Amino acid sequence: MKGAQLQALRKELEVLAMREVESTDKYFARTMYIANRMTTHGERMEQILVVEKILCSLASQFNYVVCSIEESNDVTTFSIDELQSSFLVQEQHMKPLNQEIDNEQALKFSNAGIGYGCGRGLS
Repeated sequence: MKGAQLQALRKELEVLAMREVESTDKYFARTMYIANRMTTHGERMEQILVVEKILCSLASQFNYVVCSIEESNDVTTFSIDELQSSFLVQEQHMKPLNQEIDNEQALKFSNAGIGYGCGRGLS
């Protein structure tokens, strides 16, 4: 029974990928939840395996961060906490840009309806 559960967890980790709209915090939590369950079932989880899995499965918006981390650090000695901190900082830098775009689009949408009955023309 334990072997079957461990096999299912291995498969779950293998296919795990960050969703485009998911925060890095939530993705790291999902990944660590699976890794911790695997450890509980007797799997020896090396930190480097988890770090590599995360780097390979992040959303495409973080590709440049992954490249930067891989080029400037020895990934084999990188801790999960260091990796998560790096991505949290990057995500915080990206938020104002994303919020500005969302606000600008909302303003364009609300201005489009002014004047002629919300875009329906003159009656």
